[in-house]
Amino acid sequence: MVAGAFAMGGIVGSFLNVCASRLPKRASLWRPGSACPACAHPIRWYDNVPVVSFLVLRGRCRDCKARIAWRYPIVELGTAGLFAFAYARLGLGWELPLAFVFLSALTVITVIDIEHQLIPDRVTLPVIAAGFVGSVVLGRPAWLESLLGILVGAGIICAIILGSRLVMGVEGMGGGDITLAAMLGAFLGWKLLLLGLFLAVLVGAAVAVALLAAGRKGGKDPIPFGPFLALGGAVSLFWGKEILQWYLRGFVG
Repeated sequence: MVAGAFAMGGIVGSFLNVCASRLPKRASLWRPGSACPACAHPIRWYDNVPVVSFLVLRGRCRDCKARIAWRYPIVELGTAGLFAFAYARLGLGWELPLAFVFLSALTVITVIDIEHQLIPDRVTLPVIAAGFVGSVVLGRPAWLESLLGILVGAGIICAIILGSRLVMGVEGMGGGDITLAAMLGAFLGWKLLLLGLFLAVLVGAAVAVALLAAGRKGGKDPIPFGPFLALGGAVSLFWGKEILQWYLRGFVG
């Protein structure tokens, strides 16, 4: 079954690549079919097999020989790995499809935010609804924890944006970060949401300092925060309860 989850993840990852390319353009996800960005030739079905086709074609279009971006196999392999790990970690149950939806959304948001500094509401808003409905049906997290997670996540990011605007005259984050934090809260509940936000800030600050020290970014250059929120959300999904228990034991002790 892990192999099946891996294969499913590869297929979903291929679709997420389409989403990452078309959502920022507000284009249809269904029509027209996939085509080479360089020569616009439609991609044959046997050239659209996740990862395998990239290797067979040696990373080039069959028709015009233009290079295929490495983003495509990376997203496919990454999604496949996440699905396989989710199955191994959570087992076969009703929580697993919700985890797949959550991880898929985090993946496509990460790619789009890195490439376009954008977090589409077309992804976050439906997934917020899915997370809350899932909590009502399954009770994990409880629906009230999910609702509080939505409100707390959106509220914290709104407070950061307003505080940055008042103190520094700039918005420290974008509106998409608000809905992404709410999405994390819908799926994780408010407690694991706070853990996810803490991890996102911690890792984001470390990466920002490293980029500044290496001269890769200037003090006023924007650094997308969505990927760090996505990382914090994924870690909280898989290990959040254990991390909180470890922290509380140390705190009490």
